[in-house]
Amino acid sequence: MHGYFDYNATTPLSAAATEAWNTASRIHWHNASSLYREAAVVHQLLDDMRSDLADLVDCDEPDRILFNSGATEANNAVLSHIARTTAGKVAISAIEHPCVSDCARALLGDRLVELPVNGRGVLELDALAEFLSDQSDIALVSVMAANNECGTLQPWQQALKLCREREVPFHCDAAQWIGKLPALGLGDCDYLTGSAHKFGGPKGTGFLILPEDEMGFRSLIGGPQQEERRAGTENYPAVAAMLAAWKVLEPRLDALAQERVQLRAWAEAALTSVVPGIRIVGIGADRLWNTILCILPAHDNRRWLTRLNRLGFCVSTGSACSSGKENPSRVLQAMDYTYEDMGRTLRISSGWETSKTDWEVLVKAMAEVSTELGG
Repeated sequence: MHGYFDYNATTPLSAAATEAWNTASRIHWHNASSLYREAAVVHQLLDDMRSDLADLVDCDEPDRILFNSGATEANNAVLSHIARTTAGKVAISAIEHPCVSDCARALLGDRLVELPVNGRGVLELDALAEFLSDQSDIALVSVMAANNECGTLQPWQQALKLCREREVPFHCDAAQWIGKLPALGLGDCDYLTGSAHKFGGPKGTGFLILPEDEMGFRSLIGGPQQEERRAGTENYPAVAAMLAAWKVLEPRLDALAQERVQLRAWAEAALTSVVPGIRIVGIGADRLWNTILCILPAHDNRRWLTRLNRLGFCVSTGSACSSGKENPSRVLQAMDYTYEDMGRTLRISSGWETSKTDWEVLVKAMAEVSTELGG
């Protein structure tokens, strides 16, 4: 994995997750909704997993937690519920993941308000405060914890506080935060969503935390699983793997984040040195320790990606929607970057075990590609 720098897209299954998955799949593979003893054991184990997850995010009520297929399902479920059961305005930041922004546009129409970010990609809290003061009927505010493209940390704690003062429900997509920064306190959000595959767990697995007093919430309709709030046979092996991966990482994150921010700063300086004219998006803002979104001085980002891949490196062009005028990145649009800039972006996102040597080899490859392409 030394050449893999696309951890914001997905991560390899961790050793702890693999062991938990294999054990659960071998021993506790039964349907938790069945009536015999073995099924009851699985049902209890799922409840134990809810308690473990609640402890990680400091949530007082494990019953608020639903297990599901990940943040896309969870975010869609929250917005569908709000669209169906309320009539008020919904505010989202202008840089939300498409599973929030596109879903909100499709479901809410003129009920939707987009809150601006500054040039560094951070939510303008004054705009949120003004929205909360000006509107009398607000159904939801949704602000992600950390941006998937440029890595900027969003002021979700302050946004939550402003919403609490107005008794407005607050939703936070924490898919990129969890596993990279300490999760304690995220459980204070009314709605919280996350995906296992972003931190070493299995794909197709995640969770949604609901408000304590949420009544009538339905994600998937069918069987009576999870108190009829999300139908479908629970995937206990995947849930066990998700929690195993998370519990191994969580105690390391304070120290790891401090150490890796310094490594990211070194890498940015090195890239600036070997690729003249490169620009770092979000520079000066608090960002995820693993993420560098850069705008290259020349040439389409796909040419860079292809050549880097031939040299053994996996990087991203920023996101699935950042290839220029045809599919512009709404994140970079919100930060006032041009279409030309969007077509020259590379996102480099490292992992927990990525070493300085790994970064050095990538920097050398970037220099080689820069020379090959002519700047």
